[in-house]
Amino acid sequence: MAQKRRSRPERQKTGPRPLDPETLENLALTYVSRFATSRGRLTSYLARKLRERGWQGEELPPVEAIADRLVALRYVDDEAYATMKAGAMQRRGLGGRRIAQALRQDGIDETVAAGAAPDLRARWEAADRLARRKRVGPYAAVRADRPAREKQLASFLRAGHDLTLARLWIDAAPDEPPSIPDDQD
Repeated sequence: MAQKRRSRPERQKTGPRPLDPETLENLALTYVSRFATSRGRLTSYLARKLRERGWQGEELPPVEAIADRLVALRYVDDEAYATMKAGAMQRRGLGGRRIAQALRQDGIDETVAAGAAPDLRARWEAADRLARRKRVGPYAAVRADRPAREKQLASFLRAGHDLTLARLWIDAAPDEPPSIPDDQD
């Protein structure tokens, strides 16, 4: 004989509890322990968490104070983050404009971003990686016709390379990589 199941009283579903100062600081510490980040990204993360969960205290949330404390402890270092991010983007073949845009979006100060900006040799190597990956210019089997060259040029520009550098790579004959011009910088 089948037994009847007892029904449980329905629980009211509640959302996550509002944040308090200790929980907000723990969220920040967990975030910086898991991800390389900038001060700007950390403050935007904490602001998003506050929007999602709300704030329990009567005073304003100490987002800036927490970010300042983690910067002072060197858990967050904008210069190291900018150097790391710029290097990773260069290795993917992205150009200077795209790197600068990403650093701006991450809240990196203009002077710090300028210090992490790629030099001519790094920009050239990034363009070489992109040309190799897309099989254009010296890495193509045959020279592309005009519509294909325009598409190749557009891909270089979307990747953040300047027009002069992009044209040098796209106009290069197959198996003849261009050389770094002396007058470009």
